[in-house]
Amino acid sequence: QVQLVESGGGLVQAGDSLRLSCAASGRDFSNYHMAWFRQAPGQEREFLTTTDTTGRMTYYADSVKGRFTISRDNAKNTLFLQLSSLKPDDTAVYYCARRWPSGWPRVRPIDYTSWGQGTQVTVSS
Repeated sequence: QVQLVESGGGLVQAGDSLRLSCAASGRDFSNYHMAWFRQAPGQEREFLTTTDTTGRMTYYADSVKGRFTISRDNAKNTLFLQLSSLKPDDTAVYYCARRWPSGWPRVRPIDYTSWGQGTQVTVSS
């Protein structure tokens, strides 16, 4: 069974940058589409961005387009999310997720079959 483990969250100030990582166990990481979501207290889980198996195709939610960048290193079984120009509204738990490649893009949480435990990002004003 695959295990996804996020890291890199923390407390930062508005305008700062942060890089999140998602380490995947197993040997089939490169076979899956990967994505990042976030969930703030009392809010629904929000889609942020997704990438295809190679990392060449990416898709972003309008709320983060131009500020966040998704990437992956298939040799290291790791997914990344570079966050820049952070705002207090970006405060949330950030999750990585994977799905079998079928259709593009997929933005609903229900479309993803495996999830990490999340990493907290807190942005102070």
